[in-house]
Amino acid sequence: MKHRQLFIAFFRSGILGYGGGPSSIPLVKKEVVDTFKWMDSDEFGDILALANALPGPINTKMAGYIGYRVCGVLGLLNALFASILPSIFFMIILLNVLNTYKDEPWVRGMSMAVVPVVAVMLATLTWDFVKKSSSSSLGWGWTLLFVVVSLVLLQFLNVHPAIIIFALLLSALLKKDPEKSKEKEKTSA
Repeated sequence: MKHRQLFIAFFRSGILGYGGGPSSIPLVKKEVVDTFKWMDSDEFGDILALANALPGPINTKMAGYIGYRVCGVLGLLNALFASILPSIFFMIILLNVLNTYKDEPWVRGMSMAVVPVVAVMLATLTWDFVKKSSSSSLGWGWTLLFVVVSLVLLQFLNVHPAIIIFALLLSALLKKDPEKSKEKEKTSA
């Protein structure tokens, strides 16, 4: 049953994720967190951050990891196959159609109409992550600071996103947790 659900989840995100990785991330989140509840939003955010730091298509990296986590090696293969099957099928069909009708205005219009839809999906996902960050131990101040600094680094200084993610992960690992420090003081006293 889980293999079937795994296939359905990644097939849906693969077939509806027109526009590549950024458009498929909210779809994967919807399937994995909301529909099948294999993990919560925080775990998904961690997987997303790690997947962004690694090379290659994000949908296949996430499918491989989540598939492995849910059903082992067979789940990994199942999720990978489900996520790439729609792309293979539609690439063959779409490239033939686009090549045949590439000069038609409806083809150009269709291609341009996808951009705002992907932008809205990414904005919604971003807002979800900002809300979660602000309600965590970070609070609104640190969340807004990280958003602004990341935006400046990405847009104006052209720093690679993997470097920013790695720096944030490293700082989170090295940061002392005030609650754990208090617990250590209580146990040693």
